[in-house]
Amino acid sequence: MEVEGPGNFVADKVRDDLAQGKFGGRLRTRFPPEPNGYLHIGHAKSIVVNFGLAALDPAGHCNLRFDDTNPSAEEVEYAEAIERDLRWLGYEWGETFYASDYFPQLYAWAEELVTRGLAYVDSQTMEQIREGRGDFHRPGVNSPFRERSAEESLDLLRRMRAGEFAEGTHVLRAKIDMQSKDLKKRDPIMYRILNAPHHRTGDAWHIYPIYDWAHGQSDAIEGITHSVCTLEFQNHRPLYEWYLEAIGIPEDERPHQYEFARLNVGFMITSKRKLLTLVTEKHVAGWDDPRMPTIAGLRRRGYTPEAIRGFCERTGVAKKDGLVDVTLLEHSLREHLNATSPRAMAVLDPIEVVIENMAEDFEHSFPLALDPVDESRGTRDVPLTRTLYVEREDFMEDPPKKWWRLAPGQEVRLRGACLITVRSVEHDDTGRVTRLVCEWDPESLGGSAPDGRKVRGTVHWVSAKHAVEAEVRLYDRLFTVEDPGADDTDFLTQLNPDSLQVVKGAKLEPWLGTRAVEDRVQFERVGYFCVDKDSRPDAVVYNRTIALRDSWAKMTNKG
Repeated sequence: MEVEGPGNFVADKVRDDLAQGKFGGRLRTRFPPEPNGYLHIGHAKSIVVNFGLAALDPAGHCNLRFDDTNPSAEEVEYAEAIERDLRWLGYEWGETFYASDYFPQLYAWAEELVTRGLAYVDSQTMEQIREGRGDFHRPGVNSPFRERSAEESLDLLRRMRAGEFAEGTHVLRAKIDMQSKDLKKRDPIMYRILNAPHHRTGDAWHIYPIYDWAHGQSDAIEGITHSVCTLEFQNHRPLYEWYLEAIGIPEDERPHQYEFARLNVGFMITSKRKLLTLVTEKHVAGWDDPRMPTIAGLRRRGYTPEAIRGFCERTGVAKKDGLVDVTLLEHSLREHLNATSPRAMAVLDPIEVVIENMAEDFEHSFPLALDPVDESRGTRDVPLTRTLYVEREDFMEDPPKKWWRLAPGQEVRLRGACLITVRSVEHDDTGRVTRLVCEWDPESLGGSAPDGRKVRGTVHWVSAKHAVEAEVRLYDRLFTVEDPGADDTDFLTQLNPDSLQVVKGAKLEPWLGTRAVEDRVQFERVGYFCVDKDSRPDAVVYNRTIALRDSWAKMTNKG
């Protein structure tokens, strides 16, 4: 899939490089997630960009590489989820790569830099190192260990690797320039001691490379031509280039890094730290909670891969960070669901309807189209019986003018079935409506008036005898503000208390009780829904993916 959208300067650059025969005419990109959390909507943008760039050339290729350099935060669960989400989004790759596969080579390069006097073991505390590095207004100060001999640093490094030292006692630092205006070049740390097992290498290592030391070299080992990152890595690029030059990677073989604006979407957060907080503090039900902006959460909610990819392409590839209106994502979703979702009827807040002039044993099934536009998608049988359920909001006992739905004495159409008129209303002790007693016109079977009279109101309904009882989870935006956590606000104080409402006892037409997990449907006149993984044959559960229309826009425009 070619990455186009409203602008893509990286794709333009790749096309130019291909035309000029750079990198020997090769094109290789990569998607390099850290396996320390689940993928989110921001990662989806990076996936679409990197795989899309690789597709600009028939021989192009995009790697999946796990940058697994921090065993204290990484888990096999995350790596497996990343692969699962990537495939669900519609992407395939060849071999799976891991930065941990390159640990021996990275370490060999580190020893080489120590031998050449370009790296040294520093025995200061992390607090002392941070203080000595200075800041934008204060130059750095050389470590008292900066002039350690290469022999002593090499001995200490090997003993660090062997696990002789406690965490925090030593680090390996590159020897660059403590006076550099580029803070990243003020003797950056390359290795730290972590006496923690790695999910792939076990206890083989007691030191682990810092991300900046591993990232660029991993790209070089894999022959990446275009290393595409988000803007926060722009100021890392000079350090990456210094490392690649220091270890002797020829200039024409070095990956060329390009930075683009990360995807920030309104009413969502994409900080892994904050997402982990939501999970661990149980503000949500897990990484795949349908309110989460994770790919797993969006999938469980009923989003489609096509809608997510289409949204990412529409936002383009920019050079400046911004906040994308969430309604663009929701528009992409509604557009695809409208074109692909079969229709069926469900009543979420039921009122019983009894058609008093219909025989007790009357039953008639209607074939109703699953798609009103595409008849080739088939039909489902909908049974009509004497007792039905209709939506509570479709009835008013004292309606205003131009109310076309159910009301005493007013004739309406039961969708696809017949015409009925409310004759009496029953209430409970609190005055709540419990039952509508109606009459039907037997000549209207099929939904049309026999004499051609005009009936303006149509309501959806479900046969009481055949209804499937279900739990319906009404999900909404997780946050009440467009930019959660902005201006140092505690993002947890901006959680939407109404982001989930659970409806028990919803009534579904029979066909909806036969759907598989993740099947997406439109509940007619209600919204788009999908079958949740908690659903069982005896306990059907549907999640609301999105309403038919943007209710938030209506609330925002009030007053």
